[in-house]
Amino acid sequence: MRVFLVWNCFEFIRIRKTHSGVESAINALENHGLDRCPDHGIDGFKRYVSLGILARNIQKLGQVIQKQEQKKQSRKKKIQETWNRKKAA
Repeated sequence: MRVFLVWNCFEFIRIRKTHSGVESAINALENHGLDRCPDHGIDGFKRYVSLGILARNIQKLGQVIQKQEQKKQSRKKKIQETWNRKKAA
């Protein structure tokens, strides 16, 4: 019985840690329009949720592309600075 309680305690801690991640994802979806479903019926609800998730995924892809562009610009700037220093020397 005691072993089960210890395992259960560790399981509870693991689940509790993932709970904040789930809450964060729910909040992000709510910010992208999944606050209140105006559609009626299960089909309307499924469509509504699908579109909200799609909007969130598009936003995340945009963030990835922006980071890639920023890294590319940073590399170009460093190369240009190095080239200018070599030219001046």
